[in-house]
Amino acid sequence: MYQKYKSAELVKPGGLDLKDRLVGVQRVTKVTKGGRAFGFSAIVVVGDEAGVVGHGLGKSKDVASAISKAVEDAKKNLVRIPLVKGTLPHEQKGKYGGARVNIIPAAPGTGVIAGGAVRTVLEAVGVHDVLSKSQGSSNPHNVVKATFDALLQLRDAKAVARERGISLEKLYKG
Repeated sequence: MYQKYKSAELVKPGGLDLKDRLVGVQRVTKVTKGGRAFGFSAIVVVGDEAGVVGHGLGKSKDVASAISKAVEDAKKNLVRIPLVKGTLPHEQKGKYGGARVNIIPAAPGTGVIAGGAVRTVLEAVGVHDVLSKSQGSSNPHNVVKATFDALLQLRDAKAVARERGISLEKLYKG
């Protein structure tokens, strides 16, 4: 799922204290010859609020099992996100479908300034100070995936230094 991101570090759910957050539940309708068949789809974000996060989609005839399926799906694709002192290492844009998300690191005490699905993902990651702007589509599925696109492109200073083959000191001092 995350093959196109070279910094994406997959994490196993064992031993982590994961909290699940519901992004949204949709009632979906299938019209059959016997009438309408109702079902539910749920999108959930799970995270340990310390840099590990995942998202999942569950579908079922009732809400409770849709949510539990979504949580199980989310636990299957957990990734580690680099955090620096409760915020992000740098500004980043993410996109998925028609959704565009811009996340910007903020000074301590700012809080999570984000709306809807972006806020849910950032809180699950454990970011305490961040500014964000969601543009284009407000479809929660695409907004969550666009936020993940942005988060998975983040790199901390150590990763940048490693990729360039230089020391951290040389990275900062030039």
